[in-house]
Amino acid sequence: MRLQYPPEVEIILMPCSGRVDIIHLLKAFEAGFDAVFVAGCLEGECHYLTGNIRAKKRVNKLKKDLAQMGIEPERLEMFNLSSSEGPRFAAICQEMTDRAYKLGPSPIKTGW
Repeated sequence: MRLQYPPEVEIILMPCSGRVDIIHLLKAFEAGFDAVFVAGCLEGECHYLTGNIRAKKRVNKLKKDLAQMGIEPERLEMFNLSSSEGPRFAAICQEMTDRAYKLGPSPIKTGW
């Protein structure tokens, strides 16, 4: 089954969501992305034990920091899903794309 997700979505593969650092997320916004999401393993099922929990903490910290900077924290999200949940992944891609369109261009991109 081929899954369809919006062409605006750019996927960056990592060995574990725990490898995603705050600087990676900030660089994505700096590069002009209107929204960013991290997809990690289901909680308690991380191959690297606690990588997805570390990623979630980093995402939540950055969401607070974005709010303090006057940027909508809804532009950043963390989702936990299994590798067998392809249709859910496609739905998440669509949800984040819709959210980005609703929020409009990132203030960082427009010369914040």
